[in-house]
Amino acid sequence: MSKSFSDYQEYLNPQIISRINNLDLRARLVVEGFMVGLHKSPYHGFSVEFSQHRPYMQGDNLRSVDWRVFGKTEKYFIKQYEEETNLRSYIILDSSKSMGYASDKVISKIDYAATLTAALSYLMIKQQDTVSLTIYSDKIHKHLPPKSSNAYLQQILKELTILETSSNTNTADSLNSVAEKIKRRGLVIIISDFFDDVDKTLKAIKHFAHQKNEVIIFQILDPMERSFGFGKDAIFKDLETDEELTTQPYQIQKAYQEAMNEFTNKIKRECLNSNFDYNLLDTSTPFDKALFSYIQKRSRLH
Repeated sequence: MSKSFSDYQEYLNPQIISRINNLDLRARLVVEGFMVGLHKSPYHGFSVEFSQHRPYMQGDNLRSVDWRVFGKTEKYFIKQYEEETNLRSYIILDSSKSMGYASDKVISKIDYAATLTAALSYLMIKQQDTVSLTIYSDKIHKHLPPKSSNAYLQQILKELTILETSSNTNTADSLNSVAEKIKRRGLVIIISDFFDDVDKTLKAIKHFAHQKNEVIIFQILDPMERSFGFGKDAIFKDLETDEELTTQPYQIQKAYQEAMNEFTNKIKRECLNSNFDYNLLDTSTPFDKALFSYIQKRSRLH
C-alpha cells in the first residue's frame, strides 16, 4: 500500500518520530518526509537533486542545461561536476545536562538534536558530501573526522544512539578546540541550547568565520523554556548545578519571558551581524524547518 503525502508529513513530527527507537530508520523516514515535502509549496523549486544541480544563471552555456530536469520542473538547472558539488560539513552537538530536559517527558532536547543530527548526516552522505561529528559538554567527548560512506554513516548513528547527557557546559572552549581541528573550510553546524556564557560562546563561533567557514546555528529549546507556562507551584532544579528554586511560576513568568527573549535575540542578532544562519527551534518544531534551512544554505554555497 502506497503512502500518502500526509503519511510522510507525520515523519517530520517530533512527537511521532520519537516513538521509533531505531535511529537509522528514524533518520531515513525524516529525510523521506522532507524530500516529499520539497515537491509541495512553499518548497517547489528545491525538489531537484540539489547537490547535482544549480539554477541556470545568465552567461551559462545552454548546452549545460539538464533538459530532463526541465521536463519535470519547467525550470532551468545546470548539471554540475562532482568536484563542484561535494561539501564538507562539521556538525557540533551539545550533550551537556541541560540538553536532557523534556517538559512533556516524551522528547528531550538531546533526543530532538540527535534525530536532527542523524537526519542531516543521512541527507549529506546520500548526496556524496562528507560530514564530521563532534559531541561535547564541558569538553570534547567524541570527534569523528569528515568522511562520506554508508559505513561511516552507521558509525555516526551508533554514536548518536548511545548518546547521553553529561556534565556542565563549556561551549566556548569546546568550539575553539573543534576550530583548531578543521584543516579544510566547509559548513559548520552547531546544535545546542546555548545555556552558557553567551559572550564567550559568540566569540568562539566567530572563530569559524575567521577560517572562512560558513556557519548554521540551531538553538534547541523546550517549549516550556520559551513560555514558562507552568500552572502551579513548583520546584525548579538546575540540571547542571543541582541548585533548586521554589516559586509560583505565574509570578515570574513575564520577567522570565523577557529575559529569555533577550537571551535568544542577542544570539540571533550577533549571528546575523556575522552572516551566520540562525534558527530557533523547540522540540515541537517539525524537522523540515531545520532541514530546509540547511538545503537553502547548501544551494547558496553551490
